[in-house]
Amino acid sequence: MSAAEARDLLEIIDDRAMTRSTLVASQLPLEHWHKVVADPTVADAILDRIVHNAYKISLKGESMRKAMGARTSNEEPSWI
Repeated sequence: MSAAEARDLLEIIDDRAMTRSTLVASQLPLEHWHKVVADPTVADAILDRIVHNAYKISLKGESMRKAMGARTSNEEPSWI
């Protein structure tokens, strides 16, 4: 994530912090965010605003893409 993109994300998160609900979905674990965000100070600010008052849901198990890819095209998925 470039420095400009990180600042844009921080601005959005900052505007919503403590006033509105915000859903953040990511395949990137929180401990790797500092490696991805160009400016570590901005990464700290983003994480500070979203982590402390968050409900965290971690999904486990096989990927649905993998599970569905193993089926033949004639089979109906079990979740329908």
